[in-house]
Amino acid sequence: MLAFRWFGHEYELMKLAIIVGYSILLQGFALAAVTLDVEGEDPLILADPVMKGLEKPKEGSPVEAAFQAFQAGDYEDAVALAEPLAATGDENAIYLLGFAHETGQGAKKSREMAIQYYEKGVVSGHAESLYRLSFLLMGSEKEEDAMKAQKLLEKAAEKDPKVAGRILGEAFLRGAFTQNPSPESAVKWWKKASDSGDIPSMNYLARFYEGQLGFPEKRDTTQALDFYTKAAEEGDTTAMVNLASRLLNGEEKLRNEKKGREWITKAIEAGEPAAYFALGNFLEQVKKDPKAALAEYEKGVDAGQVDSMLRAAALLINGGKGFDKNVVRVTALLKQAAEAGSAQAHLELAGLELNKDKPDVLAGYTHLLTAASGGLPFAQNEIGIFYLSGKLGVSDVSAAVSWFGRAAQANFAPAQNNLAALHERGTGVPQSYENAIQLYTLAAQQGHPGATLALARFQAAGAGTKQNMELAWALGKIAEERGEIKAADLISQLEEMLTTEQLASAKKELEKIRSGNKAE
Repeated sequence: MLAFRWFGHEYELMKLAIIVGYSILLQGFALAAVTLDVEGEDPLILADPVMKGLEKPKEGSPVEAAFQAFQAGDYEDAVALAEPLAATGDENAIYLLGFAHETGQGAKKSREMAIQYYEKGVVSGHAESLYRLSFLLMGSEKEEDAMKAQKLLEKAAEKDPKVAGRILGEAFLRGAFTQNPSPESAVKWWKKASDSGDIPSMNYLARFYEGQLGFPEKRDTTQALDFYTKAAEEGDTTAMVNLASRLLNGEEKLRNEKKGREWITKAIEAGEPAAYFALGNFLEQVKKDPKAALAEYEKGVDAGQVDSMLRAAALLINGGKGFDKNVVRVTALLKQAAEAGSAQAHLELAGLELNKDKPDVLAGYTHLLTAASGGLPFAQNEIGIFYLSGKLGVSDVSAAVSWFGRAAQANFAPAQNNLAALHERGTGVPQSYENAIQLYTLAAQQGHPGATLALARFQAAGAGTKQNMELAWALGKIAEERGEIKAADLISQLEEMLTTEQLASAKKELEKIRSGNKAE
């Protein structure tokens, strides 16, 4: 075996200057002519059940007082009021008791007791009891429970094809009744619900045919447009914006500016603030008129539309034709978006604070932490670097490892690379070349230059893996092609060691990697 020097590595950790020239603003919103995906208030059912809480009974119903007490948070009083009514067979009281046991609010949390009450409600024909019972059964690991839920829902669909069909569609898509997802059955049930006038099912079908719910082989943009149109014609403002966006910015064969503008107008008239963002995006990216786009974004800002706030800030940070750079306005817009709960706005504010000549480190850190807690992998990676830097007075490696881990789990390549570097060094975690190689590989497969070079180093040194000089050279070349300037040194050192035959073999390895379009 050839003797080989272990090459040093700087671990590709980003510098603390998070944003150079406000690059996050540009990176986060450098939109091409993209179509929007505006989500309504009714997400997929199993992820967020149709009943977010107790449905209010009819006014004057005997159980109304119990429901009012429950909704006011007086759970035990609500249960006490409902129990005698349930004993007389009041289906709403039975449902309330089932809900109380399911959630543990006012009664002992018990799946079994909840099922018993919901089953009583089903016998009396109470639809909400049937749906909640179905959700509980679908969550069981027992196959017979899933089959029971399927039969209940299919029976319910005979009378209520809208809600039951919608739930069945998602259940089949998620494989709740079968070992594998069944998109064909999902589409069948959603179409039945859609034909009965269920607007959420129309939107689900549109999203399905756009490939947003998986199954890219089923993608059919023409059908997607048809279902958005159907939902929009039923008055759904979310569908109006999505339809307009595709007509304005979508595939060339689907574009129709006249109809797109008509649907945008209808959405605005119906009070849908996302329409301003869609129109602004069209004017900015397709019409190349940033001034007109900014005017629409500002209308969205006035309507409280967060994306419009962020996009207006992105335009104003550098200025443009017809308007000047305005950092004061940018800050105000970002603060407004942050107050509305935008993690992205907190990330932008962190950049503004930390890139000042005299940065407010604590304020920047606070915004960055909020953005990271909001689930943004970029921010999670940056807060990890922040903890490593010791900018708060002391380095906290364990916190850095935790945040890198979150971003790495979200498949964010820089975080995978950074966490790999810590495993390689044994910093904050036990040293493990095996873990480092796994993480570097995940990052390299996404094209990360530094991770690709790291894999080359491991192969060259035979650390954590069998030494393979030819593969090391090939990976070094891939890293160089991906923009890693430090790869040249490794390549030249390897070429001094490799024989003519080995170099020829290395070039074959390179072609093999290129043909697979990934580094392994």
